[in-house]
Amino acid sequence: IPGIVRLRYSTSHPRDVDATLIEAHSDLPALMPFVHLPVQSGSDRILAAMNRKHTADDYRRVIDRFRAARQDIAFSSDFIVGFPGETEEDFLATLALVRQIGYAGAYSFKYSPRPGTPAADMREMVSAAEMDERLVRLQELIDSQQSAFNVAVIGNTVDVLFERAARNPGQIVGRTAYLQPTHVMASPDIIGQVLPVRVESLERYSLLGQIARSAEARPVKTAFSQMTSPQMTTGT
Repeated sequence: IPGIVRLRYSTSHPRDVDATLIEAHSDLPALMPFVHLPVQSGSDRILAAMNRKHTADDYRRVIDRFRAARQDIAFSSDFIVGFPGETEEDFLATLALVRQIGYAGAYSFKYSPRPGTPAADMREMVSAAEMDERLVRLQELIDSQQSAFNVAVIGNTVDVLFERAARNPGQIVGRTAYLQPTHVMASPDIIGQVLPVRVESLERYSLLGQIARSAEARPVKTAFSQMTSPQMTTGT
């Protein structure tokens, strides 16, 4: 589409990723190098119980195909801990998958039954204490990966699409190609523009920086399925 310089889609099921989508990430500069690809668990046994219709290795192969198409691509995902019947071994398989893939962020939750679903009738329930403990371990790992991903940007200049005024007076917030919230002191006139920002520091999950000197404003059209929450690791 002429004039669109940032294009995103919100999510994809691993089974729905085909060659056309992979090629699009290689061929379309406007398609941002950030993919939300939910996996839920790293255990094949739990994936089968969830009726996900893919294995952990299937998921790994999809990730490899994306990375072969575009080297600067990054990923986020969804995880559930404490699905009925999940053992410590199953959970360790999830941690192993997270370590192997390396995520820029993820949403993680404790299992809760939904009426009318097959899982709601399963009897091998994981205790609340075990779910709490596993969620903490998973989130600590994901947080460490997200922090490392963000820290790696410090000192670099990145393009930011500015979206709105921030909570702090005088600040404008936008997002990088990887949806990292980025704050600068600037006039609201820059909202709707893509500008290069020199990243100077990190405050929790947000980047802080200054608009690079001699920056030229680039107003943009965007095709964007909004993903919210700068802190992607969540809870119950």
